[in-house]
Amino acid sequence: MKKNRSFVFFLCAIRLVIPYLLQSPVYEPHRDELLYLAQGHHMAFGYLEIPPVLSIFAWLTRILGNGMFWIKLWPSLMGVVTMFFTFRIIERLGGGRFAMFLTFLAFLFGAYLRVFFLFQPNAPEILFWTLISYSVLRYIQTEKNSYLYYMGICIGLGLLSKYSVGLFVVSLFLGLALTRERKVFGNRHFYFACILGGLIFLPTAIWEYLHHFPIMVHMRQLDQRQLQYVSHSSFLKDQLIMNLPAAFVWIAGLYYTGFSFKGRKYRPFAWAYFWVIALLLILHGKNYYSLGIYPLLFGFGSYHLESFSQNRTRAWRLGMVTFTLVLGLLFLPIMLPIAKPARLDRIYQQIGAAKTGTLRWEDLRNHPLPQDFADMLGWREMAQKATKAYDQLDSTQKAHTFIFCDNYGEAGAIQYYGHRLGLPEGHSDNGSFLLWLPKKQYITNLLLITDDQKEMTHPFIKDFKSVAYLDSITNPYARERGSLVILLMGADSAFNKMMQQKFRKDKDVYK
Repeated sequence: MKKNRSFVFFLCAIRLVIPYLLQSPVYEPHRDELLYLAQGHHMAFGYLEIPPVLSIFAWLTRILGNGMFWIKLWPSLMGVVTMFFTFRIIERLGGGRFAMFLTFLAFLFGAYLRVFFLFQPNAPEILFWTLISYSVLRYIQTEKNSYLYYMGICIGLGLLSKYSVGLFVVSLFLGLALTRERKVFGNRHFYFACILGGLIFLPTAIWEYLHHFPIMVHMRQLDQRQLQYVSHSSFLKDQLIMNLPAAFVWIAGLYYTGFSFKGRKYRPFAWAYFWVIALLLILHGKNYYSLGIYPLLFGFGSYHLESFSQNRTRAWRLGMVTFTLVLGLLFLPIMLPIAKPARLDRIYQQIGAAKTGTLRWEDLRNHPLPQDFADMLGWREMAQKATKAYDQLDSTQKAHTFIFCDNYGEAGAIQYYGHRLGLPEGHSDNGSFLLWLPKKQYITNLLLITDDQKEMTHPFIKDFKSVAYLDSITNPYARERGSLVILLMGADSAFNKMMQQKFRKDKDVYK
């Protein structure tokens, strides 16, 4: 890497900075980011949705002031490190600058532009898939046992980032078993390395056991609400669309590892790819669940295309770069919210984005913006309107007011914006917020944030002395549009009994 050090650092610096320059400042933290940021206030070895690694970065973000720069820095850095180790793969194969530049374009245009700018567990997951792959690659090349231990460490840390790292490990081991590299299973250091990975993951495994394996409940709920609607055809189609500007690169990598004579040593990685896709099809996984496998294929593919074009006319390389640049620029408005919502809406109408499925939400209907972008709007407005309602109370009333939100996005928004606005902590029985509910809380006054348009008609309303619908979220592009801010005063014992029963019932799901 020494001879290409300046070139590599230059590309890494560009990859780090570009998303900051592209995303419009109008957008706020994503719904899921608000949940993961809240985990930084409740450090633990596990959560209902994910393992603990991301909470460490959430804690650091809070220490550094919770600004958008810091929220986006961690996934951006993980993207840069992932790209760096893909460069290392290229270098270990004997590739040069053109191969690295092709890989850079693959990381700059396509799904990775968004994934590595969202504070979500997908970013560290993809990083650790790549690090595991690199360790196995180097073991195949050198047969040095140290790389097996690096693999074990990366497996352990990867599982602490997202449990689906285990799916890749299973796929990779199956790939090894189906090729001549199965000889690794006769190496005792392979098992020592796996034990090392297990020891690293052990605290979270114990946490899962003590909490009755909430990840299983989470996955069952996810399957019932979302995954069962994922069709096999759309999943396979999206494998191309997600990285369409550079799809030819990873396809070349799959060909090189799976079918070429020169790449026969690396057959386990081709098999790993097919196993990942097969398992995700069986499990009805979302399209982006497979993103961790592609950096590896980008490395192999870039090397293969560089070798292929080595003694051919320059038009080959110019054509590859031009194709990726042109298509990548066209894809930018879909990958990141580069303009205000109204402007993006017009762009999508002009390019016919609805036909590609990018505007289809979990409700299987098309909307003006992609769901991820709509999930980045309305939170500040919500917190401000909740503050306006809270400030109507005197100090005694405030001391006995409980803020409750229907979903983790709303509760996360109260947590994120509320401390600057003078709000107490927001609560919810949705997501990991269920773990953080007070054990005993007699509710006198309730400031309710809800996305239920019929909330005012529910029977519990009569359990309060006074009820006032105060406001709602009006941003027309926000997914939370129409969510209500309701102030309920003077709760009776019947309401408190009902709420305690509700909370116990919610928690019993995880027992």
